[in-house]
Amino acid sequence: MSRVGRTIIKIPAGVNVTCNNNIVTVVNGNKTLSREIKAPIAVDIQGDEIKVTRGNDENLSRSLHGLYNRLIQNMIIGVTKGFTKVLILNGVGYKATLKGEDLVLNLGFSHPIEVKCENGIKFKVLTPAEVNELNLGKEAIGVVIAVSGIDKEQVGLVAGKIRDLRPVEPYHLYGIRYTDERVRRKESKSGAKGAK
Repeated sequence: MSRVGRTIIKIPAGVNVTCNNNIVTVVNGNKTLSREIKAPIAVDIQGDEIKVTRGNDENLSRSLHGLYNRLIQNMIIGVTKGFTKVLILNGVGYKATLKGEDLVLNLGFSHPIEVKCENGIKFKVLTPAEVNELNLGKEAIGVVIAVSGIDKEQVGLVAGKIRDLRPVEPYHLYGIRYTDERVRRKESKSGAKGAK
């Protein structure tokens, strides 16, 4: 039995969870998330508790059991607290500005890159005071931006696309990286040693 899969999920006050035709819907105010649950996984909602069960012990069922439990848990967290990915842009002349709801990035290319805001996603360029509250220390050299939303998967995908625009290089740490990402620095190449 999956230890993650058999965990009882608590439904916080103000959140409504329903399961109709294998589609779980989580609602909190005007925030709504839905996800299809594939057989043989079943969702049982009793009062303020959700129990995820599986119909058999096949490998696929066992792997989906814990997965769907965490996905439902993340949906509840999403409509109550939301998810945020914070990125650091470090490089000479790197800038980030908001154009309406879209994000405009200057990353050392000959032209600025505009990242369109998807439905359910919000961009924010953090101020120095907000960066200090994150306690990033020396890691926060450069511009810090936040990608937030209620869908954890969507937030991760958008943040990943932004990060891929300029992957961090290991010598000076120029590029875009997550705040919790650790990059192994390489020693910069020195001149030819032992040249006669």
